Amino acid sequence: MTGVITASQPSWIVPFTGLSQRSFGKLVTVLRRKSADAVGRGRPWSRTNLTMRQLALLFGVSKSAADRIIDHLGPKIALRPRRPFDRGTVLIVDGTLVPTRDQTIAERSKNYRYSTNHQVAIDADTRHVVLVGRPVPGNRNDCKAWEESGAKAAVGTTITIADGGYPGTGLVMPHRRRKAEELPDWKEDHNKSHKQVRARVERVFARMKNWKILRDCRLKGDGVHHAILGIARLHNLNLAS
Repeated sequence: MTGVITASQPSWIVPFTGLSQRSFGKLVTVLRRKSADAVGRGRPWSRTNLTMRQLALLFGVSKSAADRIIDHLGPKIALRPRRPFDRGTVLIVDGTLVPTRDQTIAERSKNYRYSTNHQVAIDADTRHVVLVGRPVPGNRNDCKAWEESGAKAAVGTTITIADGGYPGTGLVMPHRRRKAEELPDWKEDHNKSHKQVRARVERVFARMKNWKILRDCRLKGDGVHHAILGIARLHNLNLAS
């Protein structure tokens, strides 16, 4: 097809996938190992969908074929939780809100949109995402979402750092200052160090949300869960490249 953008042109890989050429090659290898079968040619475009059109042009297929391929391959690139954790591993956990169109699994949250709360744990040393809990309605606070999402059970007794929104969970949180009291210097030093380390998970969220799907997810049912698991896998591939 004359004029079609193809993945064989390396210059198009980064703008269309967000991955380096090396990471994209690793992703293709992962999918081949999972015996990801090719999807046949589909019907011509029936409605405007710029994202699908971009993907269709990139790979030289129809929009409907690109849609089916995503449905087929999405679960295959999903992050697999890393368990058990090695002795001495330190994790950092925090919740992030993903605006979600499916109101059967979402609720209005502090961003005033229907969202789902996702508990994400990263390795404090490598910054790799090691766990993403099941999505819970966005109006759940992190303390409840930690348990309801299954993240608490998956982490087990592994040392895990969190912010002050997880009281009573046993996680490593900053020291709290009581009313009319000042924290001693050693606690202030602990809090400063704690904040610097915990900021790593915030930077991971910022990188993951470079992918537009986590800023406005239109998938239904398990789609939002597969989406964030897939983005977590892509994030890890980018770090490894």
